Amino acid sequence: MRILVVGAGATGGYFGGRLLEASRDVTFLVRPRRAVELAGSGLRIRSRFGDVTLPDPPTVLAGELREAFDVVLFSAKAYDLEAAMESFAPAVGAGTVIVPLLNGMGHLDTLDERFGGERVLGGVCIIAATLNLQREIVHLNDQHGLTFGERDGRLSDRVRALARLMEGARFGVRATAEILLEMWEKWVFLASLASGTCLMRAAVGDIVESPGGGELLLGLLEECRSVAAGAGYPPREESLQRMRGVLTAAGSDFTASMLRDLEHHGPIEADHVIGDLIQRAGKGGNACARLRMAYTHLKAYEARRNRTPGRLHSLSAS
Repeated sequence: MRILVVGAGATGGYFGGRLLEASRDVTFLVRPRRAVELAGSGLRIRSRFGDVTLPDPPTVLAGELREAFDVVLFSAKAYDLEAAMESFAPAVGAGTVIVPLLNGMGHLDTLDERFGGERVLGGVCIIAATLNLQREIVHLNDQHGLTFGERDGRLSDRVRALARLMEGARFGVRATAEILLEMWEKWVFLASLASGTCLMRAAVGDIVESPGGGELLLGLLEECRSVAAGAGYPPREESLQRMRGVLTAAGSDFTASMLRDLEHHGPIEADHVIGDLIQRAGKGGNACARLRMAYTHLKAYEARRNRTPGRLHSLSAS
């Protein structure tokens, strides 16, 4: 199978790089600047599971795509979805399988409308990674896995084939018949974590040590859980137990990537991760009061950032 990985940043670069390391047929769809970087210094991964430098990895620019790929794997931020779809559209043929690794659920409708639901799997990635100043991909934790599956619950031949293709690469891979539930579970956890750490501008351990902090995080989790249950995907108890453990861990320096984006004065997925959950909850009573407060906080940040994009960093640093 020929795999097109959209982007070679922290997430796409990590999983695509591990597949390339395992001698899979991988091409990275990148912007011109990243193409120059990769041609000069290679794709470099720094991880507790093994460092690797892949010299001159195969790349292609959007304007150069001329043929279909078997698999399109991408993990763009939700606010970049439209641009990402436009860039990889020429690579989507009749037999192409699209594996999106975005947060939330709303992107599935967008992809279905553009490419047809029969081409779009559900997908979840678990990793914390970033690009450092040297443009290396730095793996920040001890988790690195991909999970994917048909949204109708079948373990189809193409899903099994994709799982076999990825086996042997240095990350976890799993095909599942419950991908929508697993996507909802990740969304519930991410929205709870992002809401709490962004609202408090602090790591989990700092919040837990503060008066009412643990109650806030667990309250956010319960609100997000109730939305998922109302949508027909109640998180499993073992998943909820893991979430509660992470969100109440004393001394933890764990934060959501959204907080890191906010602290660097970048764009954030407020609407896609938090706002969409609130919309699905409905507008009655005091439903999701904590979640709504976090969303208001994030939208205020976006309003200020949009109003003074050139001054926000200097004002905050003064």
